[in-house]
Amino acid sequence: MEVSLVAVEQKLWSGTATIVSAQTTEGEIGIMLGHEPVLGQLIEGGTVSITTTDGEKLIAAVHGGFLSVTGKTVTVLAESADFADDIDVEAARAVVTENGDDLEAIAVAKGRIRAVERS
Repeated sequence: MEVSLVAVEQKLWSGTATIVSAQTTEGEIGIMLGHEPVLGQLIEGGTVSITTTDGEKLIAAVHGGFLSVTGKTVTVLAESADFADDIDVEAARAVVTENGDDLEAIAVAKGRIRAVERS
């Protein structure tokens, strides 16, 4: 199936995949080719996992946005997204410990930490 991972700032990835997994407000959902159409709201500070047709597993931290599924496509539209390989986990942990009042920054940092832990 065709998959696109898009953040407000840029298109992070597009290609073909065998499965996509995302954390939505209704719980974690796994999508394979032929899945019923669905629109899901991504959680704040969640993760998305994409397994490509080549067997590569991509993990991204996503903050807010939506997951749109048709029978042949999956589009992840996130407010922000970062691949686990690009995340500075120590900087994310520092945000969690030092930004007690900034709940959005903490949610983004926790999502980044989760993405690194899942990869």
